[in-house]
Amino acid sequence: MRNASDATIVNQKRWDALAERHGRGDDEYYDVAGFLAGGSSLTDRERAEVNAAVGDVAGLELLHLQCHFGLDTLSWARAGANVTGVDFSAVAVERARRLAAEAGLATEVRPATLPQTNAQAGPDAQAGLAEEAQPAAQVRSGAQARPTVGFVQADVLALPAGLAGRFDVVFASYGVLCWIRSAAEWMASAAACLRPGGVLVLIDMHPLVNMIDSAQPLVVDFPYAGEKPVRFDSGTSYAVAGLDAEVSETVQYAHGLGEVVSAAAGAGLRVESLTEWFDEEIDPKLVRSPDGRMRFPLGDQWAPTSYGLRARRP
Repeated sequence: MRNASDATIVNQKRWDALAERHGRGDDEYYDVAGFLAGGSSLTDRERAEVNAAVGDVAGLELLHLQCHFGLDTLSWARAGANVTGVDFSAVAVERARRLAAEAGLATEVRPATLPQTNAQAGPDAQAGLAEEAQPAAQVRSGAQARPTVGFVQADVLALPAGLAGRFDVVFASYGVLCWIRSAAEWMASAAACLRPGGVLVLIDMHPLVNMIDSAQPLVVDFPYAGEKPVRFDSGTSYAVAGLDAEVSETVQYAHGLGEVVSAAAGAGLRVESLTEWFDEEIDPKLVRSPDGRMRFPLGDQWAPTSYGLRARRP
């Protein structure tokens, strides 16, 4: 892997393929049918963390970073938020737009592609994005009865200028930072999208669990921290198997909790809480403990499985 740009291309190809495969009815991870029947894909933990940060999301502007094909994004819309989902995969964004339409939530679906990132866009392009953003920013006054839904294809480290300063909540959860070369860049990008008083809610797998390929026997194949690129080759994802060989490669990065919290502070955010949980439902390495919870065994102790960070823009 020659540089960060090469790694992004490799990972983008992978996520294009996953966006085609996930939630098509042959995996147990994504319940698209249940969502279309009126359900929500959000976990109790995700809802509780956002509720602790802002209360009811109805009428608020929420930005969902790394939204994949939009199932959680649209679940926030169903809860009443005006949502914008961002993903670097064109396939994911196009599928999210179709899912929004199928669910009857497509009230303000933006184009599937943006010709330029904010790092590349000239003044005219940035002005156009800002102009597009204006109607959604007015929803908070109660002028619009139905929540708005938008999807944007963009690298999370180079978000369109029109997203800056617009949002009450920036949300991202599960499998977020391992794809990002720099926690500091990610935090700066997220912070720039918040209004004064807006809050970042990040939920992710714990870096200790990310280190470990197998608990029994113990196999460690990933660093705890350091942000150095690590190459993996796998024909499976967390949801499906049998992926084509040309998308088996990924490049991932380790971010320790200290790096994550320091990145939030460095981006000008005020950290309100950092919570470590010792049970989780979504990692196949977990086992059911005597109390019925899914936990991660580490010797005769239980390791932390995930964490939640809430940080507010002053």
